[in-house]
Amino acid sequence: MPEFSTWPAPAKLNLFLHITGRRPDGYHTIETCFQLLDWGDEIELAVTEDGAIVRQAGMDGVSPEDDLAVRAARLLQTSASTRLGAVIRVRKHVPAGAGLGGGSSDAATVLLALNELWSCGLSRVELARLGARLGADVPVFVHGLSAWAGGRGDQLEPVSLGDRHYVLVFPDVHVSTADLFAAADLKRDCASVDFNGFDPLTGVNVFEPVVRARYPAVDQAMRELQAHGRPRLTGTGSCIFLPVEDKFSAESITHQLECRYNVCCVDGVDRSPVLAKRTGGN
Repeated sequence: MPEFSTWPAPAKLNLFLHITGRRPDGYHTIETCFQLLDWGDEIELAVTEDGAIVRQAGMDGVSPEDDLAVRAARLLQTSASTRLGAVIRVRKHVPAGAGLGGGSSDAATVLLALNELWSCGLSRVELARLGARLGADVPVFVHGLSAWAGGRGDQLEPVSLGDRHYVLVFPDVHVSTADLFAAADLKRDCASVDFNGFDPLTGVNVFEPVVRARYPAVDQAMRELQAHGRPRLTGTGSCIFLPVEDKFSAESITHQLECRYNVCCVDGVDRSPVLAKRTGGN
């Protein structure tokens, strides 16, 4: 039996999300603040000598060929010209279609971990370039730092957000990102903001009104959460997050909501826990 090691794949929040325009290639340009969390999926990896990439566990309904974790392993294997293989187990905690970057984080963790386990020797910058081929959110997870982001979300500037606490609420809804980007009522002309001195929670998520209009369960949850503060949508949803003052308040609100919703309290982190897992924490 191969020996497995376990690696964290943290989720993220978009504290705000503006669309500032659209590029000639059809991609939207955005401005956002990525807040990494101390909670997410777990990736179990074992190195093999036969060169095969095998997934033993993953998201229900997602084939290995479509799984970003498997695609990341194969991309790194080809790019690094290694003959080693891997067995992958993706232990999912982050729901699909929640706007938390679960699949992108899984891919980033596989790139970081296998780069070390296979002794590929690629830098984090090189891994981020590979990650960008898998998805626009993958580079922020590879770099492993909460960050301001522009462009397609891949122009990153690390930011120190300090101690932050959130309650996450998961309506039983899967939101299609592609459908939302194609929506006629999506605001695409936000003015650019100066990140210097900008409080990300004063920004808006342009997807929020679009999601609320199309998914009544999200709208209802956000209305009910207003009793506890200012609920916000992350990414293209459907996860709602509620910023709170301290850990005690987060736990208290979570306890009040857990009879009605799938809910958990999490902490924001400036540095991804996957970086501490790597040798020397580099």
